[in-house]
Amino acid sequence: MQFLKYVLATIIGLFLFFFLGFLIFMGIAMSASKESSVTIKPNSLLKISLNEAMSDRGEEGGFNPDNLLNPIQEAKLGLKDVIGNIQKAAKDDNIKGIYLSLSGMPLGFAQMDEVRQELEAFKEAGKFIVAYGSVMTQKAYYMGSVADEIYINPQGLVELKGLGSTLMFFKNALDRLEIEPQIFYAGNFKSATEPFRLEKMSEYNRLQTQELLNDVNDKYIATVAKSRNMSDSEFTNIMDQLLVRTSGDAVQYKVVDDTLYLDQVHDILREKLGIDEDDKISAVSISKYNKVKGEDKKGDRSNRIAVIYAEGSIVDGKGDDTSIGGDRFAEVIRKVRRDDKTKAIVLRVNSGGGSALASDIMWRELKLAREAGIPVVASMGNVAASGGYYISCNADTILAEENTITGSIGVFGMLANMEKFYNNKLGITFDTVKTTSFSDFPSSPILDRSLKEEEKAIIQQGVDEIYDVFLQRVANGRALPKSSVHEVAQGRVWTGTQAKKHGLVDVIGGLEDAVDIAAQMAGFEEGDYRIYNYPKREKPIEKLLKSLGESAKTDAIKEELGPFYHQYQQLKQLSEMQGIQARIPFEIEIH
Repeated sequence: MQFLKYVLATIIGLFLFFFLGFLIFMGIAMSASKESSVTIKPNSLLKISLNEAMSDRGEEGGFNPDNLLNPIQEAKLGLKDVIGNIQKAAKDDNIKGIYLSLSGMPLGFAQMDEVRQELEAFKEAGKFIVAYGSVMTQKAYYMGSVADEIYINPQGLVELKGLGSTLMFFKNALDRLEIEPQIFYAGNFKSATEPFRLEKMSEYNRLQTQELLNDVNDKYIATVAKSRNMSDSEFTNIMDQLLVRTSGDAVQYKVVDDTLYLDQVHDILREKLGIDEDDKISAVSISKYNKVKGEDKKGDRSNRIAVIYAEGSIVDGKGDDTSIGGDRFAEVIRKVRRDDKTKAIVLRVNSGGGSALASDIMWRELKLAREAGIPVVASMGNVAASGGYYISCNADTILAEENTITGSIGVFGMLANMEKFYNNKLGITFDTVKTTSFSDFPSSPILDRSLKEEEKAIIQQGVDEIYDVFLQRVANGRALPKSSVHEVAQGRVWTGTQAKKHGLVDVIGGLEDAVDIAAQMAGFEEGDYRIYNYPKREKPIEKLLKSLGESAKTDAIKEELGPFYHQYQQLKQLSEMQGIQARIPFEIEIH
């Protein structure tokens, strides 16, 4: 008993120690997370370096329980923050120009288009933009070409070779492992399953990928050529012939203005700012500038536009911060539509789809919002395809950027027959007792036997029925005959420009345009309303309790796999699929 008393006392003591330590830690963290006052000196530069992947919404700074060794996290700016800060800088008399630091550019083309448009508006406000980089990828150059002047390191390189997309196929690996995919799909272009059943692209997939790349490439050429005062044919020839192979070539063909070292670029910036060559340049990073208070746009609290950010894979249940959980988002939409202060909804979608069931659950809630008299506007980001299009299709108005990847109206189901793998590779066998002929009908995507023909027929029937529902949802939402939708569906992927021609999109534009349209539909004048962002952010304590044990594991896997972590995520996502899927072709990455 004495021993137990000591043990209990020790446990209680440790609990109190950690609890008090946690409270102190939280106090320090929350205090440190408060935005410090930032003052911008007159005659300053705004420095923008977009060298990290960026979500539409971004992440707030402050206490980060995922990394207890470095708990105070800087805010990660999202697309809306970058756009807002450029708009703020255009009106800020202390900001004279923007310095674009170009290196990697992991943003999607649709995101870059939205940023580029704001940079164009910044120049129209009478301010300058200078861009500089050492090694410019095609995406980095696309962004940098908006600048008044663009420079490159004398030993640097500009990559201009045309756009391409490479897909990875797993069929031969699965054959060697004796794993047999059991695949069902609706739509000739629904190519999400191709990596598991083919060794190369089908002709349908090759056609849609080629036409998508052509459309994005045409926009790339037209945009850059205009910015650099070239004809489209001139710039096309530069890319077709790979004429830019050195920094000198880049100057010769007027791709950049000159080859300079960074200190020489600083001299040019001093000249533009009108300061002496020995004076220090006053520059503020966009993350720091984010803390500067902008124009007060707060309107009437009772007039709200709810902006719902749907980013990531669509999954059943609640999901997490990186996915769109059907139940969680349906709850958010339900709460928003029941709030009599909500006068319009903007659904910002950046998703290649996922669970067909989860997509339908969210579609239903958005339909009820419209029936309640609340205007719904869908704004498509980099990708709003398959399930991402499903949840958008019933909106009053759908917007997309020209380079948005959308469509992919189709569904598929996929299971893995592991019988031979278990038997021949692992020496594992199975035996079953059942009460009916369908007692062992698959309830998991991992099978220990091959499907029977009647089971295959049942699953294919389910896929076909869901596809038919998908077509009807789009037909009703877009006021089109179902037969017309079928012609542009079948799982085919389109750019925003192509989708608009086919009636799948109404307006070419970004998130700001979507909010403006929602405000007009709600009858608001400028300054009459407030924007509320959803889903609501988790409180630090909630995030801590949920993340304990997860972060270290994820970091270890990332470190171990390095550049192959992306493929690991794809395979992990595959193993988590339940039910029929409405997903974009397995992976589209334009480089």
